Amino acid sequence: MPIPADWPTTEAEALAEQQRLRPLVQAHDDTDDTGGTGGIDTADAADVPGRLIAGVDVAYDDDHDLVVAAAVLLDRDTLDVVEQATAVGRIAFPYIPGLLAFRELPAVLDALAALTHTPDTVVCDGYGLAHPRRLGLASHLGVLTGLRTLGVAKTPFTFDHHEPDTPRGSTTPLTDPATGEEVGRAVRTRPGVKPVYVSVGHRIGLDTAVRTTLHLARRYRLPETTRHADSLCRRALTEALNSRTTAN
Repeated sequence: MPIPADWPTTEAEALAEQQRLRPLVQAHDDTDDTGGTGGIDTADAADVPGRLIAGVDVAYDDDHDLVVAAAVLLDRDTLDVVEQATAVGRIAFPYIPGLLAFRELPAVLDALAALTHTPDTVVCDGYGLAHPRRLGLASHLGVLTGLRTLGVAKTPFTFDHHEPDTPRGSTTPLTDPATGEEVGRAVRTRPGVKPVYVSVGHRIGLDTAVRTTLHLARRYRLPETTRHADSLCRRALTEALNSRTTAN
């Protein structure tokens, strides 16, 4: 699928676009459908906004200039897969730390557009406000689409945190060492297993983002949305590469 004609192609253009979009991020809940009746560590379905929650993820093959994005839609209450879609395209931007959204978003947008249902919430495998310029993939995606988004990352990037306590549901602030600002939270989703790093994307508060993550990570360290999307995009990348090999 084609890269948008106005998509940034240089580092300077991408940095300027991040600065333009950053003020548009809504780092708070914007709906009454946020539950909140229980504590953060209860993670009941009633505490999670929306009924359809999507996970998105991306896989690359730089040698073949190929990127595949997957969007998997889950039912909030059962965590069953409702629908899934993939999109295959060219890599939209070079690898530059802090600008990964510009590599991934065109394919992610195509995968989301291929769904017949509109997600109430999208969980990204990456960052939202936990980003040097407070506009990681989750926030960027939310501003572009208007969807509620959050980021759940596997590593803390450049931010500081103390290890959460051992029990599931334990959290500690993820802070910017330069300013002391809380940009996310380290969240223990499994007892004694290393945490994930949750940050606001768009149209969601940090407490709600943490509750949503815990609800989606009932059995494993990572949310079911991320697990499904990761598996699907890897399979789709293999199929796309095999198709190219066969065609040649």
